[in-house]
Amino acid sequence: MSSYLLECCVDSVESAVNAAQGGADRLELCSGLVIGGITPTPALYEQIRRHTGIPVHILVRPRFGDFLYSREEVSVMEGDIRAFRRAGAQGVVIGCLTADGSLDLEAMKRLIDAADGMSITLHRAFDMCRDPFEVLKQAKELGVHTILTSGQADTCVHGISLLNELTRLAGSSLTILAGAGINEEAVRILLQRTALTAFHMSGKKILESSMRFRNPDVSMGLPGLSEYEIWRTDPESIRAVRRLLQ
Repeated sequence: MSSYLLECCVDSVESAVNAAQGGADRLELCSGLVIGGITPTPALYEQIRRHTGIPVHILVRPRFGDFLYSREEVSVMEGDIRAFRRAGAQGVVIGCLTADGSLDLEAMKRLIDAADGMSITLHRAFDMCRDPFEVLKQAKELGVHTILTSGQADTCVHGISLLNELTRLAGSSLTILAGAGINEEAVRILLQRTALTAFHMSGKKILESSMRFRNPDVSMGLPGLSEYEIWRTDPESIRAVRRLLQ
């Protein structure tokens, strides 16, 4: 059995099945991966449970954008966490910052209390914080199990220096989960230059929509994004990384 963890981020049943077939150990489930991911629906979670047998962690993010949340948004996130806990999800993926780039300890404590024993991942809000070493210390104190990070860089390969320092400081207290730009080539580099044991990827490929009629005068997508492109996890991309981690 591999000592490495491979997590795949998915936002559809099809991608979840592909990830499982490719050899992913765990899923991070979201909706709207094209905008960085937001909280998925319970119905999507239930469908994925029917089609896969690997653990599922739920991204809890109420909207696109920054990680500075109002009290009302935190309350929504608490409710979502409780609902997914009752539904049987193994973990949640969360992150809240203050306006000055610190970890929002009050909000994080509320969300962790709502999780009530679920596995806790601090997501890439960590990469947007002002002081990663202070936030790592606080995450340990809060009982966070995993930090998903690129090493505060655009991709993990560019964040190797910080990833190595975070791994050293984390010790056995929590897992540093490398994410952003993870593919076969990146993992090969990271295995050579770091002590990382956990990797997070989407393995996405872009599929063309089956729509034949397309109104040229109306666009429902975000600027620069076509609504006639569909993101799906490619099982071969997952499988290629899995082979490296055997």
